[in-house]
This record gives sequence, C-alpha cells and structure tokens, in this order.
Amino acid sequence: QVQLVESGGGLVQAGGSLRLSCAASGLTFSSYAMGWFRQAPGKEREFVASISWTGGSTSYADSVKGRFTISRDNAKNTVYLQMNSLKPEDTAVYCCAADLYGKASANLFEYNYWGQGTQVTVSA
Repeated sequence: QVQLVESGGGLVQAGGSLRLSCAASGLTFSSYAMGWFRQAPGKEREFVASISWTGGSTSYADSVKGRFTISRDNAKNTVYLQMNSLKPEDTAVYCCAADLYGKASANLFEYNYWGQGTQVTVSA
C-alpha cells in the first residue's frame, strides 16, 4: 500500500523557518516526481513546489520562489521542503504528492498519490 506521510509542520513566527519532510513507502520512490501543495481553509489547493523523478528539475510557485527549496533523498525515500522567511500568508495544510515519471508538474491533476498533510501556521 502506498503511503506518503508528512511531518515537520508547526507554529512559527513570521520570518522564521521550517523544514517539512514527506516519507514515502509502497512505491519505487526514485521513479516518481514529488510535489508540495498547500490548502488554507476556504481556499483551493495551491501548487507550491515540485521536483522531477530524476531530481534534475524543480518548479516553484511565484509566491514562494527564493524562499522555499525542494529537495529529495532517494536513499531515504523522502522529499523535503525547506521554508525560509515565512509569512502569515504561508499558513496552510501542506501535502506532498507523487507523480510517476513526472517532470515537476505544477498541475495537481498529474499526481497519483497524496499524503494527509501537515499544518503550518505562521503568526504575524
């Protein structure tokens, strides 16, 4: 059974940093592009960042470019999202997703599997 489990969320002050992790099991992790999406209450799910199955390409939403960094460690079956200079607007539930042989798509329709999410709250 495929499982994606996020961790690392929490409550931080504006300007602070967090690193989210997504641990995958039940799939060949190195064959999947991985993406991060977020959703605030009453809002649609929003693309944040993604990394290709090869690890050679990354994509970022304009709102996080220069502040967030996505990376992957295939030996640990884990994808990370390093979030710096956090803003209150970043408050959301952050979910990771897997896309077989993907090329870092920003389209949630491309992704096959989803984690349950981890809450990130940034106070002003």
